[in-house]
Amino acid sequence: MSTNTFSKETELRLTEFFNNSIDSKSMAKTIRQVNFLIALNAMREDGFTTTESINIEEGFFWLNELAEILDPYLGIE
Repeated sequence: MSTNTFSKETELRLTEFFNNSIDSKSMAKTIRQVNFLIALNAMREDGFTTTESINIEEGFFWLNELAEILDPYLGIE
């Protein structure tokens, strides 16, 4: 697993964005809705190549991870 380090400017911009610009629950809800639409479209399309399918699968995973960080939902029993 690789680790990425952000520049100080990037860290400041991300902190400002998540602290001041957006409500984490609404952001998580939007991410989940977009992920649903992407998955639904992918299932209905027959024209996806293997590479595109892998990219969609990885994007779906990482967007769900971000949504869980912003507003834990799946881990709640």
